[in-house]
Amino acid sequence: MTSRTTEEVTIDLYRNAATEADSTLCCVSTPPWTLPGLVVPQIMLDMNYGCGSTVRPSDVFAGSTVLYIGVGAGLEILQFAFLTRKPGGVIGVDVVDEMIECCRTNLRHAAHENEWLQEDFVDLRRGDAIDLPLEDQSVDLVAQNCLFNIFEADRLDAALREAHRVLRDGGRLVLSDPICETRLPDEVRQNPELRAACLSGAISMQEYLDRLVHAGFGTIEVRSRRPYRALTPAAHGVDEVTLLETVEVAAIRTPVLEDGACIFTGRTATYVGSEESFDDGHGHLLRRHIPLEICDKTAAALAERCPEDLVFTESTWHYGGGGCC
Repeated sequence: MTSRTTEEVTIDLYRNAATEADSTLCCVSTPPWTLPGLVVPQIMLDMNYGCGSTVRPSDVFAGSTVLYIGVGAGLEILQFAFLTRKPGGVIGVDVVDEMIECCRTNLRHAAHENEWLQEDFVDLRRGDAIDLPLEDQSVDLVAQNCLFNIFEADRLDAALREAHRVLRDGGRLVLSDPICETRLPDEVRQNPELRAACLSGAISMQEYLDRLVHAGFGTIEVRSRRPYRALTPAAHGVDEVTLLETVEVAAIRTPVLEDGACIFTGRTATYVGSEESFDDGHGHLLRRHIPLEICDKTAAALAERCPEDLVFTESTWHYGGGGCC
């Protein structure tokens, strides 16, 4: 009997999930946001196979084109279409034909309840995350929810490079994936059923960030980090009860500078010296007594330059934007 690969198991898993809601798949820890004028069909909520959310209105500007990888039941595609509202404003790509058809059907249901939704607002295509059917620098935002976690290291790197390729300069790759700070046993990591269910492919936060930088993203925002699932010896074959977390991250297509990427994890610096402000000479002006959100690289540099007059906070892993870089 030939053992099946993770990709084969994943395709079968989502082929079945496209025809009948599967509550055992990814479970979003927070309810999806809604806005006046946006009605989300219940079927999209029942088949929401993500581990977080990739949709933030501030990421979408007038004229934006969004690429969504792994279409799911169409929930986040519908939300992005609500924000872009233009022909071809959202492109959805998936390798599972049944999932594409499920998404298309659910969008038809959504159109009955949302007068603003036109059929040509969403372009659904068959395609692979590591070979996207798009031209170079053709979209402003790429999003994926609980998909890249399935990939082995080489395919993950390829998928990140592809996302970087299709993004315009300054564009954002918005990701939601499980992470795990405990190294899972190899036999668990290599279990195709567990990996297809986004339970055993989780890597550490640091490795997750390192791979984004390696793919060419020079600015990274860690927007959210919270508990997600627990793995147990009896159910999953781990050595001890192991916590998975879910993170929401935005990786921005800016150059990686010689001194490294700007990674925002919620750290701040506050100047408490005798002057009205402190200018570090590298583009960071801190007004006295007022915290400034800074990237981790800047925190390390400021700690060396002026440690006695600055108060630092540690990473919260919940960065809301508006930082120093």
